[in-house]
Amino acid sequence: MNFYQPRKRKERVPIVPLIDILTILLIFFIVTRGVPEEERSKNPPPEPRSIVKVTLPVVKEMKTDEVVERRAVLAVAAEGAITLDNYELASPELLADALIVFREENPQRKLELAADQGATLSQLFMVLDALTAAEYDIKDVPARIRRPQPVDFIDPLQP
Repeated sequence: MNFYQPRKRKERVPIVPLIDILTILLIFFIVTRGVPEEERSKNPPPEPRSIVKVTLPVVKEMKTDEVVERRAVLAVAAEGAITLDNYELASPELLADALIVFREENPQRKLELAADQGATLSQLFMVLDALTAAEYDIKDVPARIRRPQPVDFIDPLQP
């Protein structure tokens, strides 16, 4: 009986992937080779540019005698007290109603938010919600952060 016997295949070296790898290596070595000394002497590196020092003005340097726009101050203290144009509110929940009344009484007057540095994020969001409820555009209410005033240290041990 004659059984089918497959021919033995000759082992071949895959030449195409080897050519790809050699090409990549050749490109790598060409790109990463150092610049020869003779080329470096022909093209010296450019001189560094001089640095221009600019002093920007700050607000306290810009003096003016005229007040462009007087805004009502909505202040938020670190302990939670809220004042609207120097009137302290009895409760923070009354802020939206106070803003609505303020807007009706002073339609042309704009607001400015002055928050203490120790004010919490929830207090600021509560104020922003009240401004939205009173139909103030938040973009028209600039905000500034007040740092707490330094307290004079009194040493209790000194007479």
